[in-house]
Amino acid sequence: MTGTLARYFGRRFFNTLIAVIGGLFALVVLLDYVEMMRRMGDIPGVSAVTIAKISLFRVPQIAERILPFCVLIGAMSSFLDLSRRLELVVSRAAGMSAWQFLAPAIVIAIVVGIVATAIFNPIAAVLAERSKRLEAEISGGTQSGLQQTINGFWVMQRSDSGQSIVNAASSRQQGVLLSTVTAFVFDLDGHFLERIEAKSAALQAGHWRLADARVYAPGTPPSEHESYRLDTNLTPEQVRETFSTPETVPFWQLPYFIDLAERAGLAAAGYHLQFQKLISRPFMLAAMVLLAAAFSLRFFRFGGVQKMVLGGLASGFLLYVLSKVTDDLSKAELLPPTVGAWMPAVIGSLIGLVALLYQEDG
Repeated sequence: MTGTLARYFGRRFFNTLIAVIGGLFALVVLLDYVEMMRRMGDIPGVSAVTIAKISLFRVPQIAERILPFCVLIGAMSSFLDLSRRLELVVSRAAGMSAWQFLAPAIVIAIVVGIVATAIFNPIAAVLAERSKRLEAEISGGTQSGLQQTINGFWVMQRSDSGQSIVNAASSRQQGVLLSTVTAFVFDLDGHFLERIEAKSAALQAGHWRLADARVYAPGTPPSEHESYRLDTNLTPEQVRETFSTPETVPFWQLPYFIDLAERAGLAAAGYHLQFQKLISRPFMLAAMVLLAAAFSLRFFRFGGVQKMVLGGLASGFLLYVLSKVTDDLSKAELLPPTVGAWMPAVIGSLIGLVALLYQEDG
């Protein structure tokens, strides 16, 4: 009987979780599509299908960030529904403890976390790269002129002829391809030589190949170049560390990027943090189940359901704030990445366990 009830509770939780993920995913798709339509709707030649494709490619990476909230909401909805139907009361009367009907939900959350880390994360990273490529193609195809950028990615580089500062509005393929590039070139003594604006740049052996470049030098009129060479001593590994964010690197490639960054003598805290966060994700989802149970196993007839729901959501939000704080501390190298990645999962699990022990065992 216990095994049958465990399978039943696990199925109920899984069905509710899938419904919550599907609903939030559809909502995010709709909101992102509306935002993309606002940004690109006036560009000639861009169809609604293309914008929808860009939005669909972007959303999986957003869905990764809201997955813990999906588990929290799904678990609370499932447990509250079981309590409302008095099924938890019947299970307790049959001799089943709270830990026994919580176990299937925790196991399912861990499995979902493993699948999200090992399978969904690489797919989301690839789709995010495709969305950037489509966006760059649309912007490049409709750009009427080049202009200096003041935001985006910045990097200083050196060569045998001098040094330069490169700015790019966006990057693809982990920084090997740049879009909307501005470069300020100086000689060996630090005197300004020229400013270069280009539609795109591709890293090749020992230099950047700038496409559709316009060169501004003091005392001379601007010159147009279909292709322009800018010397550099940067390697692809150093460029990836500078222009790529850890969130855009698939899970299975993170150890390789960590090794490359450490060999090049660059800071790899961001990659370490992302790798540990992905490993701890199954336990973070299990912590969300424990938090949800702490706020939703109370008998429905006792009332106070609204307060329980708000308390569960508030605890999830505070855990999210804690994870952001630990992320920032880890990226600033004020906290070890392993500690920063695992702390929210450990604290969330302890809070849920202590609350359940108090409620169930006094």
